[in-house]
Amino acid sequence: MPHHEMHFLQRSGWLRASVLGANDGIISTASLLMGVAAAGAGNHALLITGIAGLVAGALSMATGEYVSVSSQTDIEQADLAREARELREDPDSELRELTGIYVQRGLPQELAIQVAQALSHHDSLAAHARDELGLHDFNQANPLQAAMASALAFTSGAALPLLIAWLAPHAQVQLWLICSTLPFLGLLGAVAAKAGGASVWKGMSRVVIWGALAMAATALIGHWFGVNP
Repeated sequence: MPHHEMHFLQRSGWLRASVLGANDGIISTASLLMGVAAAGAGNHALLITGIAGLVAGALSMATGEYVSVSSQTDIEQADLAREARELREDPDSELRELTGIYVQRGLPQELAIQVAQALSHHDSLAAHARDELGLHDFNQANPLQAAMASALAFTSGAALPLLIAWLAPHAQVQLWLICSTLPFLGLLGAVAAKAGGASVWKGMSRVVIWGALAMAATALIGHWFGVNP
């Protein structure tokens, strides 16, 4: 019976995009609201600012992720096309190249030749893509998936501070934002670290610290340039 394993690297693509989007949604929206609230804006202006920040941020994250991953996909496809051409034009050199890779990884020369011949006979392009170019199924770029994950994650994250700004008493909105978003950032950091097999405390602390610094900075700027005398 085959033994199936789920490795953390297999989660890296969607996990990175989702965590980045959610963190950015919470931190950027909460920081934006902190700055506007510190500037003395009214409740209506605060909500409009939050909604605009959510929409703009989600679209920006989706666009940036799509363009970035699409560029990565273009590079991967160009490398695969070049490798396929080299396999057609000079298969012997490509076989020697693959053999050399296995020798460098510790296989004896004769065994390396046998492995390279067997894998080339099965699917030479797949063997070179995996062992020469480092392309695997779990790290293949998917632009649309990454863009959608980033946009949805950003929206989910930004919804929390926006909801707090809507529900909180206007005079205490900054306190409510701090007391709600920082613990949630810590929880998100812990979940991401746990899913990725990393240190939970390290994942929590770094996102909370940077989130607190961002909120403090925008609140300070809002206070300096506020509309209130």
